[in-house]
Amino acid sequence: MITYGSIYLIAEDFEQSISFYRALFEKDVLNQNKNRFAVFDINGLTLSIMNGKFDREHPDEVHTEGEHCALYDDFTAIVEAPNCGKVVVNLSVDDLRAEYERIRSLGVAANLTAIRYINAGSPYYYFCLKDPDGNTIEITGNYEK
Repeated sequence: MITYGSIYLIAEDFEQSISFYRALFEKDVLNQNKNRFAVFDINGLTLSIMNGKFDREHPDEVHTEGEHCALYDDFTAIVEAPNCGKVVVNLSVDDLRAEYERIRSLGVAANLTAIRYINAGSPYYYFCLKDPDGNTIEITGNYEK
């Protein structure tokens, strides 16, 4: 049986990403392993941030066994690769307009869109922004024009 563990994002600037998600979620880190990995709890689901530079910068603190697979294990190459935007973190709020204003006032959102509407079988309002590593965050919720 498979159970949910966490989705984690490999960050180039760990502290900047932690600060960004702390402000976005209005929550502190639930659990942290040195400056390598941090976990946020969002109503029972977790989103984690992994420091893509930690293993290279602290080789004496990382022990691995088994064959090295660059595709999955070379975090330096992973963090330096362009982010093509195929993963979207979707969040939902009760009041979309209030959340939009809160996010805008934080001054941490890159490429913040206006509130938008789409109907592709299921209509909803949303806005998007990018985190420090270029990951897309889509926020949906109740909205009245």
